[in-house]
Amino acid sequence: MEIKVNAYAKINLMLDIVATRTDGYHDLFMIMQSIGLYDTITVSSTKSKGIAITCNVDDIPLDEKNIAHKAATAFFKSTKIKNKGIHIDIMKRIPHAAGLAGGSADGAGVLVALNELYSTGLTQDELCEIGVQIGADVPFCIKGGTLLAQGIGDVLNKVKPLRKCHILIAKPDCGVNTGFAYRQFDECGKIHTPDKFGMLCAMQSRDLKNIAIRMENVFEQFIDVPGKVDIKTIMRDCGAIGVCMSGSGPTVFGIFENKENAQDAADKLTSLARDIVITKPVSKGCKVVE
Repeated sequence: MEIKVNAYAKINLMLDIVATRTDGYHDLFMIMQSIGLYDTITVSSTKSKGIAITCNVDDIPLDEKNIAHKAATAFFKSTKIKNKGIHIDIMKRIPHAAGLAGGSADGAGVLVALNELYSTGLTQDELCEIGVQIGADVPFCIKGGTLLAQGIGDVLNKVKPLRKCHILIAKPDCGVNTGFAYRQFDECGKIHTPDKFGMLCAMQSRDLKNIAIRMENVFEQFIDVPGKVDIKTIMRDCGAIGVCMSGSGPTVFGIFENKENAQDAADKLTSLARDIVITKPVSKGCKVVE
């Protein structure tokens, strides 16, 4: 028996670091949005008594370092189900080390798939309790849609969904280590605090233009991404109503009301970005594929 799950990427419409905690983590304020770019996770039963992982991308670890492996281990530990053997295949489409929660999406997809495979009947909240043990973004990737994330990213509350739009994703040919990004904040601090109340009001009214102009990510104040300024300029010149970096970077995204404008920008970004995708908002984090 096998279960197939599409696990969706996310972008940050807003990301503010509120404080550094005594445990070394950070209190955050994030408006997070699932997008139609996804990895496909296929989990099947074997008789290996272990966890085997395959992936279509060469530089992804296939051992205990992979968040999918950690998710499966946490699932069996939490449910007290004996693992008689599973195989996890990861078909990656989400660029990794991109600020799009590709790894967290894979972990979420594994938890959702195992819940189906073993008919454990765990609720989303119960899956999130397992997920937060392996990554702060995993609970969001389980629930997905449009959510306000606080705490370390594990305190999730619904906000009104983003209106229909076209989202252009552009990842330069570089990566940003998330731990390094947070260390930069600890050393440098932030210069400006995003307008969190204004963003919540815009989200409540579902005013796409007001949301777009309030998009802000504090990591942009101290993380240098080669080509980011040029990417943003091209997106704006082609009609983006808002542009921002996602997560700790380096991916930049633009919100477009018109798909033709998004395609025009995509065509002009080929020399500046390795991964370019036009997608749209989606209402869930994981989808079991029948």
